[in-house]
Formats: sequence, C-alpha cells, structure tokens
Amino acid sequence: MIEGHLLELRHAEEQRRHWRRLIAQEVLGDPALLELVRLCGVREMTAFALGAFVGDIQRFAQPKKLVAYVGLNPAFDDSGESQWHGGVGGGHGHSYLRSLLVEGAQAILRCSQNPLAQWGRKLRARKGSLNLTVCAMARKLAVAAWYLMMGRWTTVEEIDAGLSVKIGKIITQAGPAPLQESGKTRKGFRQQLFQSLKTGRQYQLDPNKKFSPRPAPAASLTPAQEYGLR
Repeated sequence: MIEGHLLELRHAEEQRRHWRRLIAQEVLGDPALLELVRLCGVREMTAFALGAFVGDIQRFAQPKKLVAYVGLNPAFDDSGESQWHGGVGGGHGHSYLRSLLVEGAQAILRCSQNPLAQWGRKLRARKGSLNLTVCAMARKLAVAAWYLMMGRWTTVEEIDAGLSVKIGKIITQAGPAPLQESGKTRKGFRQQLFQSLKTGRQYQLDPNKKFSPRPAPAASLTPAQEYGLR
C-alpha cells in the first residue's frame, strides 16, 4: 500500500513538472505574457494565470474592476442589523488568482530594495498586521497588472539584475524545447528575450499612489507621470 502511494506521488510530481514546463514555454513564447514578468513578484505561473483568467483586459474599464474580480477589494457585510467594512477578500473573487498575487506580495515584502516592499513594511509597522499588509500589496500588484495589460507604459532601457535572474529561472523551467525551436544557445536566447522586453513595456507601480479612478490622460503628460508608473 505504501509503495502504491509513493508511485502515485512520483506520478503527481512528474505531472506537476510537465505542466510547469509547458507554462514556462508558453510565457517565453508569448510577448504579452512575458512582459508581465517585469512586475516584481510575478513569475511564469502568475503571468500565465493573469493571461488565462483575465483574458481581454478591456472588459475591466478601471483597475478597481480587476481588483474586485480577483477579490482583493475590502470586504463588505450588510447582513443583520449592522454593516461592516474591513479586511479583504471575504471569500469572493477569483481565489486561485488571488492566492498567486498574495504569494507574489509576500515575495516582494522580502525584497529590501523594492519601493513596494518599503511601503509594505511601513504599513505593517503602522497597522501591526502581516495579513492586511500582504493583501494591500497584492491589491497594488493587481492595479499594476491592469495598467501593464492596458498598454500604458514607459520604455525600458536596461534589464536589471533581478529581472535577468528571473528570466534565467524561467528558461531553466521551460527545458530545452524553446532553445531547440529558436536555434540559439542559451545566452543567445536570453539576449533575444531581453531585446523583446526592451522594445516592449515597463511597469513599476508607485506604492504611494492613491488607488482611485482616473480621468482621461492629459496630452501633456507621459504615461509614467499620468498613471503613477516609473
């Protein structure tokens, strides 16, 4: 019986590696998914999930619509004789996508140099709640993903060390298939991806930006100034 369970576990692990490899290959091969990896805290699983579950970003007119879809907006309960506002999630929204963004926020919180991590530590010191802090950071990450997927960007001029390491890990996760298909060495394939990222879009949400609907962008402002991205 134990040997049978071990065989099932080995098979499940093989399946997990297989599907993660296919997901990494899909992200590397799709520029729209690859550009999501620029967000700190987002790797191939979260990028793929955003592409798969969000789909056409145009159906979310404002970032708060995407936040509500994921279930990262503040909970609200008006049952009984009282009303209650507080917390996030409350059991609504897309639980799988929400869990991935929360995991990404937890990873960001461990990055001492990231502006969003610094904002999160200040919030935790003020509120005294790790869960509240992580969910607030995940909400900002969802907002950043909305701006990115809507095509509001600034030009990337240099691939930083963190993004370079992340791309290398995704290439490793994808296995040899993308290299064989491209006909390039690993180094050459990395450079090809870097060039794709440089000619695409860069997004880094200003953590001090207030979360509210915005009017139509003014012609005199750059996308980075208008939407709090840099």
